[in-house]
Amino acid sequence: MSGPQLVIGNKNYSSWSMRAWVLLRALGIDFEEVQLKLHTEAWDREIGRLSPSGRVPVLWLDGAPVWDTLAIAETVAERWPDRQAWPRDARARAVARAACAEMHSGFHALREAMPMNIRGAYPGRGMGPGVAQDIDRIVAIWTMCRERHGRDGALLFGAFTAADAFYAPVATRFVTYGVRLPDAARRYVDAVLALPAVQTWSAAARAEPEVIAAEEPYADHAR
Repeated sequence: MSGPQLVIGNKNYSSWSMRAWVLLRALGIDFEEVQLKLHTEAWDREIGRLSPSGRVPVLWLDGAPVWDTLAIAETVAERWPDRQAWPRDARARAVARAACAEMHSGFHALREAMPMNIRGAYPGRGMGPGVAQDIDRIVAIWTMCRERHGRDGALLFGAFTAADAFYAPVATRFVTYGVRLPDAARRYVDAVLALPAVQTWSAAARAEPEVIAAEEPYADHAR
């Protein structure tokens, strides 16, 4: 392996793959994309070789794998410090890391009830008390980041950072499931979805022909 390689899954379904891919693309870091479609012979044949955890994404650098999305973000920040994966201000940087870590470890109700499906449109589906609490918490995080650290731009910390990559799949979910948001949160969703990296990923996701019924619980075929 010569240059950086990023191993990802289906673009329509793999939210974690999207986070790493958008981070690298938005920061202008050249990499080779290696896509393993879920539940395919290629996945079964290659995943053990390409991913120590058996999951995606995995960033390969200098012949070694980095197989967790938070670790990928920190590795990118170290390897390409001039690209500013994190905010320059120390206090803002700490908040951005905390926001990413909470996304990484939390919001289980939202993940389960509203799986990422960029192709889909299921307004009103998946909402429940736990999901509503997750959404309220996400909106609170966005509001705090924007008010304290993001006034110089349209994103969480003004300019693009890893935090925007981590919440990009959430923005797509809010569109897929027609989630009603406060005006400020809706503007942030619009800003994230307008990022060229997110638009490129989303266009590829919509073009994918594969349908995985388990990832589309509200589709006609899954009923």
